[in-house]
Amino acid sequence: MRRLGTVLTAVVLAGAAMSATAVSAAAAPATGAAPAAAPQATCDTGGWGSALKTADARDHKPLKKITTGRHACYDRMVFEVPTADGKPVGYRVGYVKELHQDGSGDLIEVGGGAILEIRVAAPSYDPATGKSTYPGKAGKPLPGVDIKGYETFKDTRFGASFEGDTQIGLGVRKQLPFRVVQQKNQLIVDVAHS
Repeated sequence: MRRLGTVLTAVVLAGAAMSATAVSAAAAPATGAAPAAAPQATCDTGGWGSALKTADARDHKPLKKITTGRHACYDRMVFEVPTADGKPVGYRVGYVKELHQDGSGDLIEVGGGAILEIRVAAPSYDPATGKSTYPGKAGKPLPGVDIKGYETFKDTRFGASFEGDTQIGLGVRKQLPFRVVQQKNQLIVDVAHS
C-alpha cells in the first residue's frame, strides 16, 4: 500500500511540473518575436458618411477661434462661436473638387487627396465695427493651427469671410466619412481615419 502511495505522489508531482513548464512556455515570447500588438480602438463611425451636411443659420455671432485635435478614430476641427441662448450655428460642410474663395471666386490651392469645404454662419469680424475677431488671411494656412502628424488632416486654408459666413478649406488624406456636432459655443467637424 505504501508503494502505491509513493507512485501516485510521484505521478502527481511529475504532472504538476509538466503543467508549470507548459504554462511558462506558453507565456514566454519566442526569442526575437515582436511583442503582442495593443488592441485597436473600436471606431464607430456608422452614420457619418461623406455627403453634404447643413444646418440653417440661426445667429451670426463672430467667429473667435479655430483649433484642431487628434483622436483615436478621427481628427477634429473646432470652431469657437459665441451663441445667444444656445441657438445652433448654421453651417454647410461638404467635399468639393476645388476651393474657390467666396466673393472673388479665386481658386485657393489646398493640399491633400480631397478637400472638405467648411462654411460656418459666423463672420471673422464684428459686423458692428468691422474689427477682426479671427485673423485668417485668404489662401493662407489657419493661424495657430498645426496639423503635423495628423492621420487625416493634411492642409488648412482660410477662404474668406463673406456675407456673414466664414469659409475654410480642409485638405484631408482622401474622401472620408465625417460628422458635424454642435456643443454650446462650439461647432465641431470630425473626419474619420478610415
